Amino acid sequence: MPSLRLSRVAVLVLEGAKPLDVGIPAQVFTTRASMPYEVRVCGAAPGLVTGGDGLSYAVAHGLEALGWADIVFVPGYRFPDREAPPPAVVDALLAAHDRGARLAAISTGAFALAATGLLDGRRATTHWHYTRALAAKHPHVRVDENVLFVDEGSVLTSAGAASGIDLCLHILRADLGVAASHHAARRLVAAPYRSGGQAQYVPRSVPEPLGERFAATREWALHRLHERLTLEELARHAGVSERTLSRRFVEDTGYTPLQWVMRARIDLARELLERSQRSVEQIAADVGLGTGANLRLHFQRILGTTPSEYRRTFTRGR
Repeated sequence: MPSLRLSRVAVLVLEGAKPLDVGIPAQVFTTRASMPYEVRVCGAAPGLVTGGDGLSYAVAHGLEALGWADIVFVPGYRFPDREAPPPAVVDALLAAHDRGARLAAISTGAFALAATGLLDGRRATTHWHYTRALAAKHPHVRVDENVLFVDEGSVLTSAGAASGIDLCLHILRADLGVAASHHAARRLVAAPYRSGGQAQYVPRSVPEPLGERFAATREWALHRLHERLTLEELARHAGVSERTLSRRFVEDTGYTPLQWVMRARIDLARELLERSQRSVEQIAADVGLGTGANLRLHFQRILGTTPSEYRRTFTRGR
């Protein structure tokens, strides 16, 4: 991992906060040996915060926690389109951002970030039920209703509760690498990685078991990344036409089948670079890319860095 310094995570609970949205970052980033994070749950003031769905939260910290944090999560809350967050909350979010903290919203928490003006001119998303309301209330925000999450660097937004897990795993991948993210996903019994560009909601005109068939094909492919995998072979395993496979893969993952295979290979290469001493040439063969030159080419195109620099970054400090 890049650093063993403990990163500080604040989870800001606003009135009407949704239980799942609060619990996701609190659980994902809770301090353990494999996770160098410390979490504080806070509110506009210490004390009892009335949540949504019949639950309330006793928080020990107020807005001073935002001045302490490296990452601030704003969980979704009920009726975000009716009232703006309290001015003190908006000011504390702005101060945290100015200090260099990342701000991350889950679901309707995007409304609180939008109230700061930090999303103006930037892409953002929220739960599909509220995308139009967010665009109407904050017309300068480039609302994208067809994605699971959006990473704009210092501000990040996500859709419903499940995509909050995707956003947290995305942050872990950036902070600690693929191995740590996959470890957390296994602990959560969650998908290791779903593309932020994947659609939030896709009406299905085919039986649900077909979705299970595609999941089985993806699992089959993950165990054969070292082999030659073609669109024809993937479609044959799924028992559908290449056209149907291509269309459904984009719906399910945000990528075409061969784009997904390439990113799976790069992910495996990242994990091997983080956790082994194998050479770049050996890793290229392990992940089905043949040569070190080929691995370097695709690594640079997808991640904007080289395998050697990536290894240095994620093994520094060990």
